[in-house]
Amino acid sequence: MTDTTRVGARRVVSTTLATEHGTFAMHGYDGAGGLGHVALVMGDVTGEGLDDLAPLVRVHSECLTGDALGSRRCDCGEQLQAALHEISLEGRGVLIYMRGHEGRGIGLLAKLEAYALQDAGVDTVDANLRLGYPADAREYDDAAEILCHLGLGRIRLMSSNPDKAVKLEELGIEVVSRQPLPVNDRPENAYYLTTKRVRMGHDSVGAVPDVWHELTEGRVPRSAAAGLDSVLLDRYGSLVATGPVTIGQLGQSADGFIAARTGDAEFVTGGEDREHLHRLRALVDAVVVGASTVVADDPRLTVRAVPGTSPVRVVLDPSARIPAGSRVLAEPESPTLWCVAPEAVVPASLPPHVEVLHLPRGQAGFAPDAVLGALHRRGLARVLVEGGGRTVSAFLAAGLLDRLFLTTAPLLIGDGVPGIRFTGSDRLAGALSAPVRRFVLGADICTEFDLSARA
Repeated sequence: MTDTTRVGARRVVSTTLATEHGTFAMHGYDGAGGLGHVALVMGDVTGEGLDDLAPLVRVHSECLTGDALGSRRCDCGEQLQAALHEISLEGRGVLIYMRGHEGRGIGLLAKLEAYALQDAGVDTVDANLRLGYPADAREYDDAAEILCHLGLGRIRLMSSNPDKAVKLEELGIEVVSRQPLPVNDRPENAYYLTTKRVRMGHDSVGAVPDVWHELTEGRVPRSAAAGLDSVLLDRYGSLVATGPVTIGQLGQSADGFIAARTGDAEFVTGGEDREHLHRLRALVDAVVVGASTVVADDPRLTVRAVPGTSPVRVVLDPSARIPAGSRVLAEPESPTLWCVAPEAVVPASLPPHVEVLHLPRGQAGFAPDAVLGALHRRGLARVLVEGGGRTVSAFLAAGLLDRLFLTTAPLLIGDGVPGIRFTGSDRLAGALSAPVRRFVLGADICTEFDLSARA
């Protein structure tokens, strides 16, 4: 963990700085032998606001030739401006300008000596080594201390250098993703950049993965392109990394209803939340709904808003009461498990994509653990419990949900079909609580409860 007793990164002054990318809070920190470091901060980056997405952070090494003089021997100046631009696009983030990092930590005059060797054909790594310096002499203790002082324990790091992420993590900063900045090579710096990629492990142009494709394939990349890919990696990467998981999802009004008293639920939440729902479907093996949801909404339960494979549709219907023309029974877009009680009567002939699964019925219907057990035996280890309110609440009350995504829409319905309901505690001290993150989805707020980590 970071040694917070060191005084090398003590904040000594705060002011503001207006730039072409917007206005930043600017904090000056002591360090680097008296040169000082600067942190530029835009927006709420502490996670105390409406959106707990890990903030974008650039730890930028000073480069007089690139940052101030516009040198094309490197890409430092362009990386600096690109980082500020990405922060401005999101409206929040931090750029730490590290003094004492000139020439990867060897100093300005030594860097110019290395340039002279490079003029004679020596690459950037060997030039440092010939001068008696390490290939990279930078240290990040001050950067980690500044991040901790700003309240940032987890970040999305803007860097093509995987070693920078490793060193920050060794100092106690969780790098949830690393994204190269969108800066193109130039003829003047192509050899320099190629050397860093080949000899120092920096990301290659075009090497950044398609994050959503990787996640739907069950892989969690460590780097992401700027913008949407970075957001997707932060939002869904931990879900994929957990392996077998049971997820609850529900959208409801601000006063806790998922539909009006007539059953009308089209639509409680907005389009961004529906896209989020489709992403969850694409990341699981099975999606579970109760019979009432099928009767009221006739959902397709497939992945349509985003690329991905539709999960197995699981309908909990003890009495076999859903209509034969329901989309889950009539449309073969994905397999359907129709879960009914042993005494229930089902049609003699069903489409090939429908399998009838008999489960024992208790007083309150199917026991959630029996449902999960049956799905797991079929290799369906990643399960999304999507609705309705009674079904999600039953799995929550049984303690079987690892995550719960509860999206609240800015609506007051007044009376209707309730959302989350379960027998709670008589006192608030006994209320169910868990670590949470919040995401802004258009006009809606999605709260992610990490129930696997609850006390």
